[in-house]
Amino acid sequence: MTAFLACLFFTGTEVWAANQMVYKASRALKDTSLAVEEPQKPSNDQEASNLSEKTDPFKSFLSLQEEAKEKRKRERPKTYLETLDLSQLDLIATILDKKGNWAMVRDSKGVGHVIRKGTLIGTKEGVVREIREGAVLIQEKHRDFMGKVKIVDVVKKMSSDK
Repeated sequence: MTAFLACLFFTGTEVWAANQMVYKASRALKDTSLAVEEPQKPSNDQEASNLSEKTDPFKSFLSLQEEAKEKRKRERPKTYLETLDLSQLDLIATILDKKGNWAMVRDSKGVGHVIRKGTLIGTKEGVVREIREGAVLIQEKHRDFMGKVKIVDVVKKMSSDK
């Protein structure tokens, strides 16, 4: 029995000694100067841009693709002829050649511009498709009231008055 009591005495003192010997050093104070400032709230413009970047889950995938194509087209800077309506341009000359046909149009300011097949012209994404003697064929995109795009051929003829 004495051995048992001696065993309990020594294990009890080891636990007591272990509790006594634990030393914890004091910690350094944390830098709270940054935590005092409130985080900046985004402005209304930033919130609006964040909302506009989110995609609508109910939109058709095909309409998203079409919008992306139109956006890419808008990113390209427009030439001066693309900012003018076809009604503001007068055809003043056509040159037919083996190497390619050329035409000259005059804007409302009286400045002449040389065009050829493939030239972008007009506010409705017009493209010069053919240059004939005394006329230019331009294909334009028109949207109807339903939003469908129709390609319309517009013939710009040379004016008779000089």
